This record gives sequence, structure tokens and C-alpha cells, in this order.
Amino acid sequence: MTMSIEAQLRQEICRVGRSLFERGYVHATAGNISVRTDGGFLITPTDACLGFLEPQRLAKVSASGEQLGGDRASKTLALHRRIYAADPQARCVIHTHSTHLVALTLSGVWSKDAILPPITPYFVMKVGRVPLIPYHRPGDPAAAALVADAIARASGRGTRLSAVMLDRLGPNVWAATPAAAMAVLEELEETARLWLLSNPRPATLDEAAIEELRQAFGAPW
Repeated sequence: MTMSIEAQLRQEICRVGRSLFERGYVHATAGNISVRTDGGFLITPTDACLGFLEPQRLAKVSASGEQLGGDRASKTLALHRRIYAADPQARCVIHTHSTHLVALTLSGVWSKDAILPPITPYFVMKVGRVPLIPYHRPGDPAAAALVADAIARASGRGTRLSAVMLDRLGPNVWAATPAAAMAVLEELEETARLWLLSNPRPATLDEAAIEELRQAFGAPW
């Protein structure tokens, strides 16, 4: 019997969560994953470990935010919904407390508008600028508003964000599928690791190199 689209999405959320947990991108009960469906959202439950998700226990939420089934939705649902509202192309949002990215905010980001500089072509091509969102307690709706504002500002500049960094908490990344969102997260965390491990700091790609990436690949920098 062919699985429904919702059943496939539930399985994919669990697959991605397990992959992130087993490779150390998330730990304990930190992090959450959601997908947008035709009628609302699926999101990991509050205090769930992403390495041990069960498809039937994922929270099902209506477009207006009403819980329809599963365990209690993650407290970050408000933030996820604001991202979906601000970026119609987003179909999956992932939040983690990835080690090197959190360490970056503790030691000092490159700038508030771009937490990491353009040091590799794939970071420029696959991620682009990632703004820093000032610290708010986990689940604070004020952070969600700031993230939506950052997405709108980028759109006003003619570009598109695929991630933001919550100060001291971790990244939120989004893409068209869970696998694509996971790839954005991987590239972002790897770039943070490279930046923190490099001594002295590497030179950034120059504007000519970045423009070439824009022209050849539509790089969002």
C-alpha cells in the first residue's frame, strides 16, 4: 500500500532527526523540526529527542496553530510559523543547538548581519548571509518577530535568507524539503567549525569571486 504524503513526511522528519542526532548536530532534547503541509504543519513534540522520534507522535497543527493530534507541539512553533509566513518557499524548518555555531556566538560573530564571512564557495552558494538574532529566552515570540523582519529585509534587498542564528541558542534553517534543510544546516555548521579552527583567520573571498558565484549559481550573497 502506498503511504500518504503526510505519512511520508512523518517518516522523513524522523529520518532527518535521527541522522542529525547520530552525527552530533543535536543532543539530548535540544532542537526541533517542522514541515508545512497543505492543511497546516507537522512539528516535533516539546522536549523530544530528535534521535528517537516516532512518526505517530509528531504533533499535527492546523494552519491557525491549533493542535490537532500527536504529542504537545514544540514551544518554538510560533517561530516556525513566522518563518513559513515570511518565506512562501519554505517547506521545512530545522532548529538545532549545533556546537560550533553556538560557540561562535559566545566568542564573537563576524558581524550581526552575517555571522560568518564568505570563506568558501559552497557556503556562499548554499547558505549565504546569516544574520544574528539577539538573545531571547527559548520560545519568546519577540524572537519570532525579529526573524520575520530579517527575512523581509533580505527580500527588500533582492536576496533570500535560508538561515538565521539565535544568539546563544542555535541556528534556524529552512528549505523546500527536510533533506535540503539538513544540507543547509550541515554547510553552515561546517563553515563555523572551519572559521573557529583557523588560526590565523582565513582571507574572505573577494567581491569578484562572489559575483562570479552569483552569476554562475545564483549565490544568495
